[in-house]
Amino acid sequence: MPPARRRAVEALFLIDAAMGDVVRTTREPQLGPIRLAWWRERLEELDAGAAAPAEPRLQTVHSELLARGVSGRDLAGLEGGWLRLFDPFPWDVATSEAIWFRGNLLFGLGARLLGKADEHIQAAGGLWALVDAARHCSDEASRLLLLKQARTFARGLSAVQFPAFLRPLSMLAALAIRDIGKGEPFETEGTPARAAVMLVHRLRGRLPKLT
Repeated sequence: MPPARRRAVEALFLIDAAMGDVVRTTREPQLGPIRLAWWRERLEELDAGAAAPAEPRLQTVHSELLARGVSGRDLAGLEGGWLRLFDPFPWDVATSEAIWFRGNLLFGLGARLLGKADEHIQAAGGLWALVDAARHCSDEASRLLLLKQARTFARGLSAVQFPAFLRPLSMLAALAIRDIGKGEPFETEGTPARAAVMLVHRLRGRLPKLT
């Protein structure tokens, strides 16, 4: 990733991860939406010229993203995908659509930061988000639904050639397709085989085909 854009993309993913931390650490489901709303409101306030709170991730948004045309309102849109993870099991298509939209938005914003919006990278983000949610979901029926939806998107992206500047993002979709193909139990993150998948995609630019 170009060094000049690295901190901005990192700031984007840190905000998404902050919302994910809310889901991961909330023990009382009724409190989760309240905690997520705090992030949404603070992000929206940045657009009104409010000073960033003494929270490092919000301060980085203020310094790295607003000046590059990514608004607090844009980032607040990520909340919807995380909010639906508090839905009771088994999840339905509405939940999977919200998860897909979050990934679509995340990668779309990332593409803007890297140089150009792109509908294919947005679809790749939706695919990645579905698989990532499946990797962390404890309900079997919900996991199967997410993987089924992801498989459909993966087939639709099989012929796409991603430009080099977008491959730092599309590499994650390559890993997601590997997870779909191998199935459960999911492969551990950070294995040499997963690193190889990312490197091959970084060089060639096409996502692996499902077998």
